[in-house]
Amino acid sequence: MSPDSLHFSLSRRFAIVASVALAAMSLTSCSVGPRYARPAAPAPPAYKELPPDWKTAQPVDALAKGKWWEAFQDPQLNSLEERVDVSNQNLKSAQAAFEQARDIVRINRAGYYPNVSTAPQISRSRLSTDRPNGAAVTQTVYNDFLIPVDASYEVDVWGRVRHTVQQARANAQASAADLETVRLSLHAELASDYFQLRALDAEAQLLDSTVSAYERALELTENRYHGGVASQVDVAQAQTQLETTRAQSIEVRVQRAQLEHAIAVLMGQNPAEFSLPVSPLNVTPPVIPLGLPSDLLERRPDIAASERRMLAANEQIGIATAAYYPTINLNGSGGFESTSITNWFTGPAGFVSGGVSAFQTVFDAGRRHAITDQARSGYDQTVADYRQTVLTAFQEVEDSLAALRLLEQESKTQQGAVDAAQHSLDLSNNRYKGGVTTYLEVITAQSFALSDQRTLVQIAGERMTASVSLIKALGGGWQASSLPNLKNPPTTPSTSAISNSATTSGP
Repeated sequence: MSPDSLHFSLSRRFAIVASVALAAMSLTSCSVGPRYARPAAPAPPAYKELPPDWKTAQPVDALAKGKWWEAFQDPQLNSLEERVDVSNQNLKSAQAAFEQARDIVRINRAGYYPNVSTAPQISRSRLSTDRPNGAAVTQTVYNDFLIPVDASYEVDVWGRVRHTVQQARANAQASAADLETVRLSLHAELASDYFQLRALDAEAQLLDSTVSAYERALELTENRYHGGVASQVDVAQAQTQLETTRAQSIEVRVQRAQLEHAIAVLMGQNPAEFSLPVSPLNVTPPVIPLGLPSDLLERRPDIAASERRMLAANEQIGIATAAYYPTINLNGSGGFESTSITNWFTGPAGFVSGGVSAFQTVFDAGRRHAITDQARSGYDQTVADYRQTVLTAFQEVEDSLAALRLLEQESKTQQGAVDAAQHSLDLSNNRYKGGVTTYLEVITAQSFALSDQRTLVQIAGERMTASVSLIKALGGGWQASSLPNLKNPPTTPSTSAISNSATTSGP
């Protein structure tokens, strides 16, 4: 056979195989499984627990994206928050989980393309002359030089591969939203710990000044005792009040140390190598733009993650439904085989074959039906989880709004209690110095005054942490549009027709 005729023969064989492949691929004009649509979620027209004179945000003044903590205008807090993304180990773990989910998309996307393999081999064999009919073969020693190329391709007629890729893509997007949820939670936890620490600094400052005042009161009482005006009981009571307050000051510093250690760990730093200077809390919560309640569905990463998992569960139904239909595979092989290396790649050494196979399960005792029912039940579960996540999100927003509104009222009321307690203490001191009352009245007034002052400081800290909780409940300025796209493979004519046609539901 001449080289030209050999070339024509091989080309014709490849053309036949390619024609069979194209004919099979042209069957990919339908995809079984339900079409996905995001279920409706309850969203009220307005928030219930709005603080007084609160302004609903417009689209132009919505919560700033990204560094939401800058709204508190605290340079120390800004510096700490910047270190969370760099060193926090929980965040790195969530990042690695997302990267794994993204790699699974690439793994499943490989199903769009043929699987091609080769296994070259060179062998030399000697046949036994004593085998049956061995004398009929004159050549008992021969070489075999083989370069095979095998290709197989599953024709995605029923959309199994497409559903698998879309499911992996949705899971990866859910993992990306989980990453943002972790990031938001860590930043919010650091801000909350920071403001609690600053409130403890203010409380420690109050206790220290109170200890100084009680030391002066003890000195005065001892002088009165030595002068015969006061009793030894008065001295003991003053000493008890002073030591009790000192103990309270130490307890506050224990709590501060624990918060300082927690902040260090959030930044991925050893607590032994981190410290924060004392700085009492002296700020008020900023006004946080809310936006419309319906915007919350796009501003919370946990809601986005739940919605993407609904899509993944919906794609699982399509995968289960595709099992009712035959699996169609294109198979082809070709290459060169010769007994001599000198003519290994010549025309007569070439070979090619191709074919189409179909696999269909005839009886499985209801296994596919059960798998499909399981997939549908799994989807129903994700719908319920999604709606519960939405309800929880609105609850968290309302809780934070109510806390801000009521804490503001409590702060004003508590300030009045502090003023009244201080006035009562001044009267009791004057009465005691004038010999009208016992020192017990002074100690009682001191206790009420200190308790009210500490409560006022604690309320200030709670107002700041409530502001952080509100920002977290609103999603921290995050948007669902920030989810990675994870691009689909190039669209073929057959798949473009699929995207424009209705999807059937299958049996």
